[in-house]
Amino acid sequence: MKKYRLQFVFIFILLCSLIGCTEDKETNNNFSRVQLMLIDAPGDYLEVNIEIIDIQYKTSEEGWISFTPVIGYPIQVDLAELIGGESLILTDEEIPSGTLEQVRLILSDNNTLLIEGNSEGATISAHLDTPSAQQSGLKLKLDSELEPGFYYSFILDWDVNQSVKKAGNSGKYILKPVIRVKAEAVSGSIMGKVIAEDLDDEIDGPVALENARIDVYNSNEELITSTFSNENGDFIIKGLEAGTYLVSIVHLDYIEFESEESIEVRAGEITPLGTIELQVPV
Repeated sequence: MKKYRLQFVFIFILLCSLIGCTEDKETNNNFSRVQLMLIDAPGDYLEVNIEIIDIQYKTSEEGWISFTPVIGYPIQVDLAELIGGESLILTDEEIPSGTLEQVRLILSDNNTLLIEGNSEGATISAHLDTPSAQQSGLKLKLDSELEPGFYYSFILDWDVNQSVKKAGNSGKYILKPVIRVKAEAVSGSIMGKVIAEDLDDEIDGPVALENARIDVYNSNEELITSTFSNENGDFIIKGLEAGTYLVSIVHLDYIEFESEESIEVRAGEITPLGTIELQVPV
């Protein structure tokens, strides 16, 4: 009788373990992986230094919960460096599946701006006041349904030109962040390379052209976003909705390039423009 009682206890423990494992497995399957990627639409500033002290998300089931980025807080970034395809992964982790309603970035008061001075080579550093973002956080509406086991990448396109405002003649600058959010799974990209003849005649033939501005327009010729080519002449523009676009490339020393035909962008794909050579004015 004692033998059967021991067998029963063993079977009971085994069943509890199996049920527990099944519940853990089901619980793990109720999570989705979320990545937040920060990029920048260009601005007329040498540096735009931002300090992020918290990144939070809100689902339909829970209140605000903080992400835990690998690099930890605070996250310090110069937005002016996020051009030519450069980006910064803010966070990449699993969160409970369901409706991801909002994400918010909370900034410290340690934000600065570096601009060109009045004389050649001179620079001016200015403090950036961030009244709304540092009080309650910059809220970004997503309303995206996260399916269990799936991976989602959201692109945060920070428009510096629209975000930095000068307060009259006071010499003060205010940061009112303007960020465009796109899910990479339902958006596409355009990439290419810009070259041009070396105006100094130090190199025979075309060379990579840095700081060429690439503007993307929709079919109604409305400006959607911009970026700059990097030191290798490369550029990439992410977070574009599927559709057709026009591209122009501008540099002070060369003739503006305009795409003759519409450029088709498909969700989840990169549309290559190849190498584009800007021409020297005659």
